[in-house]
Amino acid sequence: MTITSDKPELSSLARQYADEGFVLVKGLLSKDEAAYYRQRSHDLLAQLNRHDDPTWKSAMGLADGATRLQHLHDAQFYDAEFAKLLVDPRFTDVAAAVMGVDNVQLHHTKLFVKPPENGSPFPLHQDHPFFPHTYHRVGAAIFHFDDAPVEKGCVRVIPGSHKDGPREHDPEGSYHLTDVPFDTATPQPAEAGDVLFFTYLTVHGSGVNVSDEARTTWLIQYRDPADPPMVKTHDWSLGQGMMLRGVDPTGRSAV
Repeated sequence: MTITSDKPELSSLARQYADEGFVLVKGLLSKDEAAYYRQRSHDLLAQLNRHDDPTWKSAMGLADGATRLQHLHDAQFYDAEFAKLLVDPRFTDVAAAVMGVDNVQLHHTKLFVKPPENGSPFPLHQDHPFFPHTYHRVGAAIFHFDDAPVEKGCVRVIPGSHKDGPREHDPEGSYHLTDVPFDTATPQPAEAGDVLFFTYLTVHGSGVNVSDEARTTWLIQYRDPADPPMVKTHDWSLGQGMMLRGVDPTGRSAV
């Protein structure tokens, strides 16, 4: 479901998110802002000289040949501009509304660049098995810093899949689903400035970037601070527990 508005009605977004497990908010950032963050993303990766490739081993079957991926955890600790975006009310108000809570807490962030021609795909999966929480009030927001048409390997989702709860994943080569065909997922092409919000129970993935341009996104995983994690995992992420909106009523902060 796609919403187009300069200031989307939050209750409408929340209803659609509850029904389908995701919502694409058009133009949350302006084109100029998106271009600015795209440049900073590429400059930051070049400055840090990061050449590690986080492509999942389980993703190899989704491409005919070798693929590549660039990434950076915790960009907000290397560039203050990303820290500003973390607490931008345009983002945090939507995150709070779709979770149905007042308070939004950071879990982690990842900057991704899918290089042109062979940018790595992601097999279908839920985020739940990576960091399960008690009440499932955990979500993600993917900021698109440049256009992401189908040929760039845009995100794909299975609408309504969150309603079935946690699914059994194959842990080999990173958690992925083996019983859901990739081509059954619905592509979510996006433009620079759009932000895709989805629950950590929503089945999603992405294709190979076969275009001649990179695809640049920033992933923010967030949660309700009153939703305790079921296991201690991913706690190496810098800033986990930082409040992005409201307060932490538990006083637990990072866990």
